[in-house]
Amino acid sequence: MSENKLPSGIDRVVGQRVRWRRRELKLTQERLGELLNLTFQQVQKYEKGVNRVSAGRLFEIASVLGVPITYFYEGAEGFVEHENAQATEDGKAHAPVMNSETLELIAAFQKIEDNSLRKSLLATVRAAASAYEPKQRD
Repeated sequence: MSENKLPSGIDRVVGQRVRWRRRELKLTQERLGELLNLTFQQVQKYEKGVNRVSAGRLFEIASVLGVPITYFYEGAEGFVEHENAQATEDGKAHAPVMNSETLELIAAFQKIEDNSLRKSLLATVRAAASAYEPKQRD
């Protein structure tokens, strides 16, 4: 496989967004696979970013999941910035960890329609997170 065909950080973002939407709709990987004429293993590989999703397949996934194609790229800019900033000594970048608790938090947060409440909650979470950051010495 040539280097340009290997999955990238964006492929992992797209896969993660497929997973989020599938879980939001309470679909199993098996059911999504059935709707797309794929095996659940193939859905799993897309979601993990192991396999790239072709443009045609992404169109089909978006249609089945009821979202525009742009949905899958939301947050991609931040990931690319994070990926560039977090390159390890071996020169490889690592995706941020998204466990089920994080996914649930994101899904719940997206359901809040009141903008001021969302901003307030985000400020609270940021304040809590900063309390655990290591103190910098002068």
